[in-house]
Amino acid sequence: MFDDTQREFRVVVNDEEQYSIWPSGRDLPAGWRDEGRTGSEEDCLAHIDEIWTDLRPLSLRLAAETASRS
Repeated sequence: MFDDTQREFRVVVNDEEQYSIWPSGRDLPAGWRDEGRTGSEEDCLAHIDEIWTDLRPLSLRLAAETASRS
């Protein structure tokens, strides 16, 4: 994904609970916040694989939940 394999990354998440990684030390893009995990690209991506089990955006999950109650 990034050229520098020695770079440290952090796991970031947006308001739709979608995850990504971002190089540590760089300002986050608008709409993203730090999730709290830092490490190598490989470690951060492995962490995302563990915690992000439902890839649907939060708004879609909430809409489906609301529809199922109707």
